[in-house]
Amino acid sequence: MNDKRGKSGVVKEQPEVYQPENGASELLPMEMPLIEERYEIIDGVRYDCQPSPTLKHQLLVTRLWQELDTTCSATGTLVVAPMDVHLDDDNIVQPDLIYVSDENSSILKTRIDGVPDLLIEILSPSTGEHDKVRKKALYERFGVPEYWIVDFHHRTIDRFALADGKYVLERTYGSADTLLSERFPCVRVQPGQLFQVLGKLDD
Repeated sequence: MNDKRGKSGVVKEQPEVYQPENGASELLPMEMPLIEERYEIIDGVRYDCQPSPTLKHQLLVTRLWQELDTTCSATGTLVVAPMDVHLDDDNIVQPDLIYVSDENSSILKTRIDGVPDLLIEILSPSTGEHDKVRKKALYERFGVPEYWIVDFHHRTIDRFALADGKYVLERTYGSADTLLSERFPCVRVQPGQLFQVLGKLDD
């Protein structure tokens, strides 16, 4: 593999070029299967986003986007993964849901270049530690005002808010609660209704 390091020292993987052997025919680019690589870079280290999310994960992402878009689209922009958020050259992440207020819209370019107002991660067995430890510390360091962690196994949402440069767990919301945010008045999420979408998949 031909690896090249950019100015930041991050390894940027390049596609390998294969030469046909023993007269075998070579696939043209249009005939080759499209394989989309998804990965994040934290402090210059690459973390692959594989395997693809589960059905439960994607159903929750879709339902949560619908709920937030209904009430918050008038004051900002909601984006669903996969979408790169470039915090800087050494830190590029793909949160599950991203909210950028209209006042902060200058970071919306061909990608998101800067610090969003709200980031949301939906836990999966393969990403729990990554989302709850590594990415939480990263978002705190870059000053993301709010960070939510959605746990569909326990049917809870942890809402972290930045206070004096540190995340404070404002509250853990269960199915009987209504999630509100002092920072974002448009937010009104009822976890009980949100998690209902998973009912048809429960054993």
